[in-house]
Amino acid sequence: MELDAKGELTTAHARLVASGMGVSLRTVWNWIAAARRGEGLGPGTLTSLRVSVTPELRARLAVWGGNVAAVHRELLAEATAAGDPTTVPSLRTLQRAVRQDLTPGERAGLQSGEAGRRRFDVYGKRPPVHRNACWEGDHKRIPVRVTVEGEVACPWVTWFVDVATKVITGVAVTPHAPARDAVLAALRTGISRTGPYGPAGGLPARVRVDRGKEFLCQAVTQALGGFAVPVEDLPAYTPYRKGTVEALNSAVEEMFLVSLPGYTHRARPAGAHRPDQTEDLLPFPDFVQALLGWVRWWNTEHHPSGLSAGQTPIAAWEADPTPIEDVDEEQLAFFALEDDGRVRKISTSGVRWRRRFYIAPWMVGHVGTRVRLRYLPHYDGQIEVFSAEQPGRHLGTAYLAEQATLQQRRALSSVREKKARALKADLKAAERLRRTRYTATTTPGTPRPRRTVTGKQAQEEIARAKATDLAARALPDLIPPRDPPPDWARPRPTPITRPNPRNAPAAEDTPDTEAPSGSKEQGEDGFR
Repeated sequence: MELDAKGELTTAHARLVASGMGVSLRTVWNWIAAARRGEGLGPGTLTSLRVSVTPELRARLAVWGGNVAAVHRELLAEATAAGDPTTVPSLRTLQRAVRQDLTPGERAGLQSGEAGRRRFDVYGKRPPVHRNACWEGDHKRIPVRVTVEGEVACPWVTWFVDVATKVITGVAVTPHAPARDAVLAALRTGISRTGPYGPAGGLPARVRVDRGKEFLCQAVTQALGGFAVPVEDLPAYTPYRKGTVEALNSAVEEMFLVSLPGYTHRARPAGAHRPDQTEDLLPFPDFVQALLGWVRWWNTEHHPSGLSAGQTPIAAWEADPTPIEDVDEEQLAFFALEDDGRVRKISTSGVRWRRRFYIAPWMVGHVGTRVRLRYLPHYDGQIEVFSAEQPGRHLGTAYLAEQATLQQRRALSSVREKKARALKADLKAAERLRRTRYTATTTPGTPRPRRTVTGKQAQEEIARAKATDLAARALPDLIPPRDPPPDWARPRPTPITRPNPRNAPAAEDTPDTEAPSGSKEQGEDGFR
């Protein structure tokens, strides 16, 4: 500006400043023009002049899903309608302002929501810990179709992994969505160090899970609370806070499940959407055996990243000198069982639970013994019987009497499926009758229904509905109500109010006697 005041400023000077400041030549001339207008000198002088993203503009971007061009068209249309389109900046200027004022994560969030924004977040790593310092647990739906007693299903796996050594400590597989019994079973296999679950295991210092209701149920918290193991529930939709088990969920699919028959995420040629045949699928027991074999391979042969010196998870576990807190097998035998909470007696028919009887050979000679029951959640095929007089004494296992055979269960399932299909067909028919479809239209206007119903047809259908409606056929006056008992309190009649003499009617209209009880005058004047 001193050179400009002397009249010695040239383009070479401006180009030299632009090269030294790392900006374009036009930016330097803009700085000079702003200084000539008395708006200051330096890079910060143009900050107030450029377009910035205001809260209103952010709201418009959110409405249009981050589409800057659509927002610019909307602003330009509003300004044109107002008669001053020059107030709207150009599209390039608006796009540059969005790039400068919004981070890549914010722009991705406006376009695809929270999941898109998280792709641009930075996540740190927790400091290294010792074995059994923390376990992480999770459910995973297996994208593999297997056969379960003739039906096709996608099983679920519930497992726990040690954060420090990446050892899979406990596994439980269910043919359907898991419940608290799967969590308790996986925890029991993880805590136990005897075959075939060991040698990794023992009591963890804490268990880290998401906010799944199966992990936070009372049965799980009580079972772990008995061993003073806290359950750390993480906030919802934060998978990065339990990255070890999430990485395991991805690894099992990429390294094992993709090779199994019935894998649902397999790449297929265009137009080939038919799933694998039932006879080509794995039976559920074979799949469980294959999955447990992969778990053993992961623990003993795989070298996951993050372990020192290329160790396997079980090698890292054994190299850790941290003491292990074991649990007596007698205490762990009934870890996953829930207490019935009631005291019952053994009768000649066995023990009655949930309106069914359970029997066992050891009950001979114990008729009349007071007992308490414990059972596996969501399984009523057998129960564990304990003495009520001597708490903790296990008497034995009782099994359901007169259990249905496999053929009976399959026949019952077939009958239930037929009923479900019939009900589904009835609901679809009712939905077709309820929904009114309209013809396609190319001009704005009221759409016309596709099917036209006559008045006679409508009256006939309404009459048929009334004939089958029990509420419409009810006759409330068929049985008159009885007189109230004499000891009931009854409303006291209010005396008749005499009319005001000023508003009294003519002599010929004035009644000579009072209105009788229950007349219209009493109903209007006596009960206000």
